[in-house]
Amino acid sequence: MKLPQRIIHIQSQAPPKPPVGSTCNGCGVCCLAEPCPVGMLISLKRTGACHALIWSAPDVRYLCGAVYAPEQVVRERMPGRLSTFTPLVAKALRRLALRWIAVGEGCDSDLNAMASSDELSAN
Repeated sequence: MKLPQRIIHIQSQAPPKPPVGSTCNGCGVCCLAEPCPVGMLISLKRTGACHALIWSAPDVRYLCGAVYAPEQVVRERMPGRLSTFTPLVAKALRRLALRWIAVGEGCDSDLNAMASSDELSAN
């Protein structure tokens, strides 16, 4: 049975997706396809790109905002009246994200990323 194809939009400079089990290189494929458990809490959805995903032009890779910019992610998602709790919530969010996204465990996405036919014909 052939699985349906889905289109996700990836920065053209993003590194290619590594093989499953290899070190994460910030390709973003997994987080652009669907949020992890922490991303579901942040994004309030189970499908589509995670709202915490950040493109880092200087690093030329995607980063998990819950890990690398938790205060920014919390500030953007938390109601203003609760803003005094931002540092505390951000610290907890980062600890949760480090555990739930299995930092350092390697790529666990078995998705296959392919360039669109438009991109292929442009090269």
